[in-house]
Amino acid sequence: MDIRLLAENAKKASIALSGVSSQQKNDALNRIVQELYSNKDRIFKANEEDIKRSTAENLAMPLIKRLRFDDEKLNGVIDGIKSLIDLEDPIGKTLFATELDEGLELFRVSCPIGLIGIIFESRPDALVQISTLCLKSGNAVMLKGGREALLTNRCLYEIIASATMEAGLPANWINLLENRDEISEMLKLDKYVDLIIPRGSNEFVRYIMDNSRIPVLGHADGICHCYIDKDADIQRTVNITVDSKTQYVAVCNALETLLVHKDIAAEILPTLKEVLEKKNVEIRGCEKTRMIIDCIPATEEDWRTEYLDYILSIKVVESIDEAIEHINTYGSGHTDTIVSKNKENIGKFLEYVDSGDVFANCSTRFSDGFRYGFGAEVGISTNKIHARGPVGLDGLVTYKYKLIGDGHIVADYAENRKKFTHRPITRA
Repeated sequence: MDIRLLAENAKKASIALSGVSSQQKNDALNRIVQELYSNKDRIFKANEEDIKRSTAENLAMPLIKRLRFDDEKLNGVIDGIKSLIDLEDPIGKTLFATELDEGLELFRVSCPIGLIGIIFESRPDALVQISTLCLKSGNAVMLKGGREALLTNRCLYEIIASATMEAGLPANWINLLENRDEISEMLKLDKYVDLIIPRGSNEFVRYIMDNSRIPVLGHADGICHCYIDKDADIQRTVNITVDSKTQYVAVCNALETLLVHKDIAAEILPTLKEVLEKKNVEIRGCEKTRMIIDCIPATEEDWRTEYLDYILSIKVVESIDEAIEHINTYGSGHTDTIVSKNKENIGKFLEYVDSGDVFANCSTRFSDGFRYGFGAEVGISTNKIHARGPVGLDGLVTYKYKLIGDGHIVADYAENRKKFTHRPITRA
């Protein structure tokens, strides 16, 4: 496959797609929903072949779970598309308007980023979420999924490409890469590709950043924390901890490290151990934790590890300040939560924890574009510029300035024949 030619054609398609009406984009999304339903047996068959091959290759069970695309996953992505259809089109919105002088008006208007390259993990449902978000936001996309989902991704890509072609969208707006060498080629195409979004390990994201001049929206590890304050409610703590850790372990917003205030540790840890072990969670604890409950010793490396498995590290801390310092030292800036009845401590936690998603008295698993009402997400960004947290429609949009005059020239202002007014424009 000629990746340069593919990117060139996709870039042209992105220009055409940027002017497609909201109605036409929503019609295309509706057609995708219909075709996914109509072709579900074909999708499930391809997925079973991927699972069979990956199981034979000893792919870890949490990754097999992520790979599975069944009725539940299909219904989930379809619900996401339907919610996306209901969202306002983010393109063409006037974000700022000012009169520079009489008859000379400046507008900042939202527009698509252009052509986005997205490299994602073994979840085939991510392909549907990503491509439909790009469609709604007017961006063309080059997709590279994990080899373990090869047949499922190919099937989903073909269905989406066919459905949107029938809906009248530009050809080549969606493209699928299928081997690792194509990633290296794509990283060189800064003339065509406007943004890279990698979803994977810290090492992988760093590799992408170090080997491309294309801007990268990095989503790396999800080392998420829950801090149990000394004033926490016991039952609420158990519910939040168990949901954060076990509701779905193989995702980036699952809990990996539990921090417990020393004044509540003796009361809460035995209860948590009992409940977590019923869920088959292996506990690794610091020395103070092990004085209260029997568990595996935690090492320094545990505080830096995203397990994506039924493993939880626990540390007893002296204060909320130590908890915040630990999170800001070892965390990945993804999602962290506090369980407390103390409003002052909640406010302090929310203010000083330096993460894209900071919660109080709720599960880390809420950190998700669909749950936020964004119509799914292309990923969760730990960056601090452009987009942070779950990246939905707004994160796939940039803006341009439109200046409309009536024969105006700069010389008139440079030579003081005219003066700028710089008055905000208000429209009825």
